[in-house]
Amino acid sequence: MPEYDDDLRLALELADAADSATMQRFRALDLKVETKPDMTPVSEADQAAEEIIRAGILAARPDDAILGEEYGLKGTGPRRWVVDPIDGTKNYVRGVPVWATLISLMAQGADGVFHPVVGVVSAPALGRRWWAAQGGGAYAGGALGETAGEPTALGVSKVATLGDASFSYSSLSGWEEQGRLPGFLNLTRACWRTRAYGDFWPYMMVAEGSLDLCAEPELNLWDMAAIAVVVQEAGGRFTSLDGAEGVHGGNAAASNGLLHEEMLGYLRPRA
Repeated sequence: MPEYDDDLRLALELADAADSATMQRFRALDLKVETKPDMTPVSEADQAAEEIIRAGILAARPDDAILGEEYGLKGTGPRRWVVDPIDGTKNYVRGVPVWATLISLMAQGADGVFHPVVGVVSAPALGRRWWAAQGGGAYAGGALGETAGEPTALGVSKVATLGDASFSYSSLSGWEEQGRLPGFLNLTRACWRTRAYGDFWPYMMVAEGSLDLCAEPELNLWDMAAIAVVVQEAGGRFTSLDGAEGVHGGNAAASNGLLHEEMLGYLRPRA
């Protein structure tokens, strides 16, 4: 049995509980929304979902640390759960169904760095869920325990030419202030198709093979940990825009692997 199968099962159970809570308040007319100090919105559903996930982890894995977007880091040790209770809160509060709960387990390696080893991305309003554990492959199925037959094993595309590639990004903001806008625009011109699906979704499309490239200029650890495992276990590559492997660069580039270096060449800052 792969090393992290039990942790993956726990993450899927936690996603079920969080999905039930978030769906109950999705499109509620009396949904309470506040503005955080960084001027981003947080809803009562974000807070409730993270509380549910934290309680479940504390009960099942009391020795593990937990890092969440809403309530920060609690605990120490070589295993750390990373939680984004609602990735896509702006969509959630406007009634757009493109949002997801992200749950990841990160393990501390011999280098002292935490690496994601389990990832669950659950999008109940879309009826979709994606999951992976290190060494066990990546899969997709229905959210809230719903499945249409057996889960589907994921695999990235085989597209090897930018002119045939589909590229997604979250928005235009951030590229210019990092000096990456000219290269970003040139990349969009070189690709066959570009669309700004946003948030978690394009990374899952890369894992499924329906997209070939995805990049964002500004991200937090909780935005990336779960999605990185799914992309990598599907055979793709996940790095920072500067090419550092993993989820600690503050931004992200994901691909089928075949086009990764070419994409990074466009997105590196220009003097």
